[in-house]
Amino acid sequence: MTDIENYVKDIGDQRFSDSKGLPSSGPLKYKDKDVTVIFRRRGGDDLEQSHDKWAKTVNKTPDVINMTFTPIISLLEGVPGIKYLSRAIELYLEYKPPIEDLQYFLDFQIPRVWAPEQNNLQRKEPVCPTLQFSLIGPKLHISTYQVTVGRKPVTGLRLSLEGCKQNRLAIHLQHLVSLPKILHPHWDSHMAIGAPKWHGPEEQDSRWFEPIKWKNFSHVSTAPIEHTETSIGDLSGVHIVTGAQLGVWNFGAKNVLHLKLLFSKVPGCTIRRSVWDHNPSTPTRFDGSSSSISSQTGKLGKIVDMTEMCKGPQDTPGHWLVTGAKLGVDKGKIMLRLKYSLLNY
Repeated sequence: MTDIENYVKDIGDQRFSDSKGLPSSGPLKYKDKDVTVIFRRRGGDDLEQSHDKWAKTVNKTPDVINMTFTPIISLLEGVPGIKYLSRAIELYLEYKPPIEDLQYFLDFQIPRVWAPEQNNLQRKEPVCPTLQFSLIGPKLHISTYQVTVGRKPVTGLRLSLEGCKQNRLAIHLQHLVSLPKILHPHWDSHMAIGAPKWHGPEEQDSRWFEPIKWKNFSHVSTAPIEHTETSIGDLSGVHIVTGAQLGVWNFGAKNVLHLKLLFSKVPGCTIRRSVWDHNPSTPTRFDGSSSSISSQTGKLGKIVDMTEMCKGPQDTPGHWLVTGAKLGVDKGKIMLRLKYSLLNY
């Protein structure tokens, strides 16, 4: 192999040392020692016969013969904010949001946490209402604690079993730890938005009551909870979820579990698109914590669907907010389904 390499090198040196007077249109062949070497020009104006004249045209019509890839970030060493730019590029390459949504997508890439905090989940509560599913089976206690997050966009909800016996049903909210920049002009702390309002189903509207297991025992109100005054394109502002609470209507053995949501107004924004999502997203950890409160849920774990319902950067275009929710029953399990919306800012 070394002999062949030396032979080719010698031919190349000879070829270019004689290039001034050597016409070179089309491939040239050298054949010696059972080796054929073909010279083929790349780029430039192939109509030029003279090698020297052809070489001067390469800059105008070059052809790629070798490429080296250099990270864009390496070209910006020393520029302020380089770490943020690097992170933005990584996020874009990973999730590929539409270009027209890129600013919103990046603004929403803020750490997300669940409320209430986990270190408060085992607190003792006073008397809790209960649900009963059979004559001799365990009862499910219902936490009526109001979970609110203030002016922090909610991106998901989940049901959870709490307490030492894992027999107390509670609701948790996933929210951004701070306000995205795109929302500062509309929802900053100095902006007057009016008092948040709780919305829930009507107690007497039995059309939405669905039994969990047997019709003679506890039911769930499956009525959708959303702010009916907000519609797509409404210029007066939109209402998004900033709190949640479970409750129980006492009808004897037929107690009814229901959901209430707290809505806060975001003035100056409109709803671009809304969708009821019945399929949870692929679990993604935004804060590095475990998504499971406890794996030991006992018998009542068969009655409660504790799937995390949330949308994140993996859900194009990556800046969804919760604008509604409803409880449901599926194959004897209490479940939660959410309404997500995209806003025009």
